[in-house]
Amino acid sequence: MRARSVDKDEAHGRTLRFRAVTDPRYDAFPSGFFHRSDAADDRQFYAPPRLVTHIDDGAITAVGALYERLGLNGAALDLMSSWVSHFVAKPTHLTVLGMNELELARNPMADARVVHDLNVDPTLPFADDTFDAVVCCVSVDYLVRPLEVFDEVARVLRAGGTFVCTFSNRCFPTKAIAGWLATSDAQHCEIVATYFRLANGFGDATIERVPTTAVDPLYAVWATAT
Repeated sequence: MRARSVDKDEAHGRTLRFRAVTDPRYDAFPSGFFHRSDAADDRQFYAPPRLVTHIDDGAITAVGALYERLGLNGAALDLMSSWVSHFVAKPTHLTVLGMNELELARNPMADARVVHDLNVDPTLPFADDTFDAVVCCVSVDYLVRPLEVFDEVARVLRAGGTFVCTFSNRCFPTKAIAGWLATSDAQHCEIVATYFRLANGFGDATIERVPTTAVDPLYAVWATAT
C-alpha cells in the first residue's frame, strides 16, 4: 500500500501540518493495513477521561522492570500517554504526550504535559536531541502513520537513546489498525520491528516476550537512535 498524508482532513475540516506526500516505505504493507473500523475523529473517542489501566498489575510491574533493566532515565518522553507512566522510579524529567488533558494532568510523574494527536500530525513538538529515552506503552497499535512517528522519535532522541514499545493482547478494536487485528502476538512484534527497520535513524530492533507472572502477556520491541 502506498499511504498518503493530506493537507486537509476532509471528514472533519481540520488542516493538517504535514504535507501531502507519497511515501514508498508503506509499500511494504498490504492494502488496507492501516485502516480502522472507526475512522471518526480520535478527539471524540478519547474525550471522556479513562482513569483505568489497560493491562493487569503483573504486566504493569513487568513494564517498569523492563525500563529499569534498559536503564531508561534522564529526560524521558512517554508517548501516547495517560494518567499512569510505568517507570519504577521517576526519570530526571518526564514529558507525557497524549490525547486527554485531564488524564495527563493526573499523571503524578509528569514534569511537562502535551496534548497532541499523532494521527493528525505525526510531528513531535520538540527540538532535535531532546530526550534520552522514549517509551510507548500499549498504544503503538493505534498509529495510522507509524513510520513518520518513528522518524520523529529518532529525531528527538539523543544518539544512543532508546525507544521502547510495549504491548499486550488487549486493545480498543475499533481504533486499532486492521493489520494489527488480523495478526498474532508474534506478528505484532514483527510489525513493530518493521517500523523500526523502515524508519530513519534507528539501529537493529530487539524483540522480547517480557517475563511476567501476569495473566496478560507482555511484549516489547526496542531500538536505539543512531
